[in-house]
This record gives sequence, C-alpha cells and structure tokens, in this order.
Amino acid sequence: MTGRALIDHDRLLDVLVAEGELMASTADGAPADLPVPSKPTSTLADTVRHVGGVFRMVAARLRGGNGPVRWESTPPPGGALVEFLRGGLHELVDELSAHPADAVCDTWWPLDQTYGFWRRRMAHEATMHRVDLQSATRTPLITVDDDVAVDGVDEALTLWFAHRLSVIGVSGSSEFKVAVRSGGRVWLVSSHGDNKAAWRAAPVDAESVQATVTGEPMTVYLWLWGRLPFTAVRITGDVDAVAALWALLRLATH
Repeated sequence: MTGRALIDHDRLLDVLVAEGELMASTADGAPADLPVPSKPTSTLADTVRHVGGVFRMVAARLRGGNGPVRWESTPPPGGALVEFLRGGLHELVDELSAHPADAVCDTWWPLDQTYGFWRRRMAHEATMHRVDLQSATRTPLITVDDDVAVDGVDEALTLWFAHRLSVIGVSGSSEFKVAVRSGGRVWLVSSHGDNKAAWRAAPVDAESVQATVTGEPMTVYLWLWGRLPFTAVRITGDVDAVAALWALLRLATH
C-alpha cells in the first residue's frame, strides 16, 4: 500500500543508526566551512547543525505527541558540533526503539500515522545528508543496498512529490505522466494543474506515459533528491516532461 515502507522497519532503524554514525565520522575533523556541492550556499557545519536539529525536533515531537516544540540547531556552550549530531541521533533512536513501528503517533503524512513513518523518514534524511558530507569532504561515496535505495525512491515520489507539493502550496500549469523504473519496480508520476500524484504500478501500466526514467536504484535515489545531475539517469520519450518532474521535485525537497 502506498504510504508504507517497502522494507522492514527494523531494517530502517538500523539504516538510521549506521548513516547517522557515518555522518558523524565523516564530519569529525573536517573543516566546518567546506561547501556542500548539491547546496552551494550550505556548508558542512550547516548540514551537521541541520540534521542534529532535525533529530532533536522529531524526538521532541514524539515525546510531546503533537508537532515540533522547538528548533534546536546549535550545540550548547562548549559543545562540539559532531557530538551535537551524535547526541541527537542517540536521543531519536532511543525514542523510536521504545515503540513498535506500527504504534500510532503524530506525523505530517495522513497515509502513515505510525512510528514507522519516522523510522523511514529519518533513515532517508540521514542517508541524503551523509551523501552531502561525503561530497563536501571528497570522501568516496558509500552506496546503500538496492532495497534501501528502492524504498528511498518510493518515499521521494509518494511522499515528497505527491504530498509535500500540496502542503507547501505549489501549483502550476505543468501536465505530464512519467514512469520511473528501478530495482524491478515501476512508479507512475503525474501532474495536472494542482493535482500531483505518484503511485506504485505494474509494468504494463507504464505503457501510456510521455517519458520513462530508468537507472540503478542508488542512481535514481540520488537523482530524485538532486544529488546527481539531470543527465545521470536514462530518459526515453519527452525530456521536457521529465524536466518538469525534476523541477517540481527540487521545490518539494528544498
């Protein structure tokens, strides 16, 4: 069902832990002012502060039960930036581990009001920003397993494109229907005025589209999040339709 992860939520919790620790080890000792290639106005320090703050905000939201309470993005006086990140990670993981993935909690997606939503969302949040830090430090990129990347593709399309654009009030005249193929799965993505949709589909359903995007799971995953250039994937059909999808995704995931 659209709205739930394609892989086990315990696995996603493990991904969150591993990616958060990898972020910390990548940032440790690196110059704080290194620019992040995918976001030229952001630095390594900005990224670490952002993720450490997100971890704390989500943990506070889960404890409080209804929405973020305070954005904390600066270490306490005398505190190290990397330890701020690690502290937030441990705080969040402790909170998520204390509840079954299918237990009900507050989220910002109507299709998934469970702790599993946050396990998935934070796993992919950590992965993308770990990629940012490795890019900033020119560290060889570590890939994720195909099933994790495929789940990230699904989240980018069904959560960020199909839901997030309406939340931030993005509308436009772009009309398209594009298929995204990766890891043996197919998603259909459509835009018609204010209506944006993305759903898991059967291969036969992808025959009546304007264009198709194809690539290895890690490539498509990073491409959807703007961590790879537009030309990194294989495009067949109407390139303009894919360009419109790409532009909307940049707004959704900004």
